[in-house]
Amino acid sequence: MVPEDIIKKIKRIHIKGSRTVNTLMAGQYRSVFRGSGIEFEEVREYSPGDDVKAIDWKVSARLGRPFIKLYREERESIVILLVDMSASQRFGTFSGLKLEKAAEAASVLAFSAIKNNDKVGAIFFTDRVEKYIPPKKGSSHIWRLIREMFTFEPQGQGTDIRAALEYLATVSRKKSLAFIISDFIAPDVAKGLRTARHRHELIGVIISDSGEFNLPSRGIVTMAGLETGEKWVLDAGNPQVRHQYIQWKKDQLTDIETALTRARVDYFHMPTDQSVADVLTLFFRQREKRMR
Repeated sequence: MVPEDIIKKIKRIHIKGSRTVNTLMAGQYRSVFRGSGIEFEEVREYSPGDDVKAIDWKVSARLGRPFIKLYREERESIVILLVDMSASQRFGTFSGLKLEKAAEAASVLAFSAIKNNDKVGAIFFTDRVEKYIPPKKGSSHIWRLIREMFTFEPQGQGTDIRAALEYLATVSRKKSLAFIISDFIAPDVAKGLRTARHRHELIGVIISDSGEFNLPSRGIVTMAGLETGEKWVLDAGNPQVRHQYIQWKKDQLTDIETALTRARVDYFHMPTDQSVADVLTLFFRQREKRMR
């Protein structure tokens, strides 16, 4: 049985995701993520303003006036959500757990895809592939995805993004749109990204919490790595210690961004204390501008 408090969270995210897509983000997803290909539809006579590159010279020569080829976008695509279920995703301060923000982001992306006639599947991973949910359509399918994110109990603790991408290559032969929803706190983030990008379109969704980048203002602090169990004792009242810790976290984030950029993988940040709708809307607008 699923606990009542978890059911409430699933309902809230399911309803909020659907409402966000139907009101605030209608049409944005379609404008920045094209279909998996194009199919020839017809030939028609050229009109002023048509792209001259589309002229069918053979037909035009035969009929003595210009004609252009028209193509129809093959709209239906496969969207795969690669969701990090490692122990670090269960960290959170004042705005909820990173896993909860990941579930909300996954919900909005899934609703956006299904509204545009795409199928959505998921790969849950830690330091291994934990679960694969094949792509389907429908609101009930999104409910299942969210429920699984909250109720699934992974075996692993660490994070291996490369293993998840290699598994994606085995289950999705067709070019897919894959969102990697993770805090990317993992060794060798760059490994696997370039290879997977040649087959699939990858988007990194970097989940973070502001509490990760700060220490208490004073006192001796014991910190533990959620994935490794390693512990550190820090003097939070020492300005030098505070500066070194904050710089370490900034460098860690810079390394993640550099790895994604070098692999030519588009990405955006999803902090736990920010609105999913606002973050995605900004990302879609920026991506649309880059595509022009």
